[in-house]
Amino acid sequence: MPERSARTVLAFDFGLKRIGVAVGEPELGTAHPLPPIAAPGFDAIGRLVKEWQPAQLVIGLPVAANGEHPLARRVERFARQLEGRFRLPVARVDERFSSVEAESLLRGVKNRSVDSVAAQLLLEQYFHEAA
Repeated sequence: MPERSARTVLAFDFGLKRIGVAVGEPELGTAHPLPPIAAPGFDAIGRLVKEWQPAQLVIGLPVAANGEHPLARRVERFARQLEGRFRLPVARVDERFSSVEAESLLRGVKNRSVDSVAAQLLLEQYFHEAA
């Protein structure tokens, strides 16, 4: 069973088919990928919230350089649903380059989820920006 902290944070990289998941501690500023879940994933997220008992959730918000990203409204709706269902604060983090960076990091690595590594990068970015 994972060690719990009042400061644990869960992060999600939203996708239409899969949601990447990561967990981390702000005191350390590091995060670790967890297995991705099938979208929309509220039952699986509920199990993760129960297991990890996070103080906060983080979600990657897609931002387009020239206007609104096609997924932005769906991600914002998902973030509001998380807030309502789990009664936890949900921070939004610009995810503009997280998936590209995750793919770059995982080039040649088998059995690793780009989605969850993207969530890990989002969470580490959140910790860095909050510091």
